[in-house]
Amino acid sequence: MTETTRLEKDPLGDLAVPGSALYGVQTLRAVQNFPISGLKPLPAFVDATVRIKRAAAITHKQTGRLDAGLADAIVAAADEILGGQHRDQFVVDVFQAGAGTSHNMNTNEVLANRANEILGKPRGEYRPVHPNDHVNMAQSTNDVIPTAIRLACVTELPKLVSAFDKLASAFENKGREFDDVMKAGRTHLQDAMPIRLGQEFKAYAGSLRRCVRRVEQAADYLRDLGIGGSAVGTGVNVEPDYPALMVASLREMTGVELREGEDRIQLMQSMGDAAAFSSQLKVLALDLSKVASDLRLLASGPRTGLDEVRLPAVQPGSSIMPGKVNPSIPEMVNQVCFQVIGNDACVAISAEHGQLELNVMMPVIAYNVLLSMQILTNAAETFTERCVRGIEANAAQCAYWVERSAALATALAPQIGYARAADLSKQSVKENVLIRELVKREQVLPEAEIDKVLDLRKMTEIGVPGGTHGGVAGG
Repeated sequence: MTETTRLEKDPLGDLAVPGSALYGVQTLRAVQNFPISGLKPLPAFVDATVRIKRAAAITHKQTGRLDAGLADAIVAAADEILGGQHRDQFVVDVFQAGAGTSHNMNTNEVLANRANEILGKPRGEYRPVHPNDHVNMAQSTNDVIPTAIRLACVTELPKLVSAFDKLASAFENKGREFDDVMKAGRTHLQDAMPIRLGQEFKAYAGSLRRCVRRVEQAADYLRDLGIGGSAVGTGVNVEPDYPALMVASLREMTGVELREGEDRIQLMQSMGDAAAFSSQLKVLALDLSKVASDLRLLASGPRTGLDEVRLPAVQPGSSIMPGKVNPSIPEMVNQVCFQVIGNDACVAISAEHGQLELNVMMPVIAYNVLLSMQILTNAAETFTERCVRGIEANAAQCAYWVERSAALATALAPQIGYARAADLSKQSVKENVLIRELVKREQVLPEAEIDKVLDLRKMTEIGVPGGTHGGVAGG
């Protein structure tokens, strides 16, 4: 059955638009022009753009520039979209003409058509509500899209912060649970001094919390909105009260801190704030990926690896090897982090590629920054619930490895000197004998001092195990 169409007109001429579509002719041209990826705008970006249109209608109703009935109809249409309706009408590919004009017009047309329906008028005639004259009143793509990027990021930020707070808390809880588990430390993937498993996990939490603080600091710059800059940042066709009223309306609508930008020209020219925010998301991904990789190493085995922790089994690990269980959740986390790193590279290049009064690469910046936020948030939540909270320590294996560490000879150095301790370390490896047994056999220290000097717990705290002995420590 062939779908009915309606004929719409734009400056390029007539085009048949699907009769059921809330979008219009300019959106359809973009769909035809950009059959690139099949990727559509992320929900957070749609929400931010619709909120800007909603705030503009409220603002222009306040100033009397827009008829109250038309403003109310636009607000009602916006509320439907923000409530989850008509989401399938946002159809322009992520890779589109520069600046985001197609996405902006997609939003304008959907709101105009739905507002007219609310007022009892048909789709496609754009009377009495017109997408450019009314929904886009006092706006340009050039100030709407950068504002939408900023608004979407700071609106989605609490979800990311909450997800990573829970993840860090889970590591802190494991840090307390594992505080008495002594294990071998490793540097360069070689034997190093002992460390407590709890200390490792507490440090993971600390790294994530520091990263999130840097993300929040970078996000603060995004709270400065350039809405009201219109075409080139100068505010042509914009009432003087409009920028402050818009920020107040958006602040009330979202409940997040927002500020009127001091220099709307600068905020239009530069994508530096978005790039800095993306960069900190990348740094968060770097540390998160390192933690995930550490867990994969610690859980390696169970017979031929470290086997110092046991991760929850979430799925069979092999289609051919029975009984195999893989570190599936950390592997997923690594892949998410690699994607975020790639996203940031795209954002950085795009931010650099603005010219004069505008950066036309904003659509791909918006998609990549918001995708990074979305997948990091989801990965952190899954990591917490399906992996970290269920981790168990293999204390026996940890104890086995730490006693066999050749690095235990380090604790002897203050007593017998670096050179003699190094000889003992090499001898221990060559003869496959424990440092503790070798020290006793060679009578390196008095029997009463050996256990004091080789006290594993004391080696995990600041200080000199066993104190100093003889003249070596002062030499």
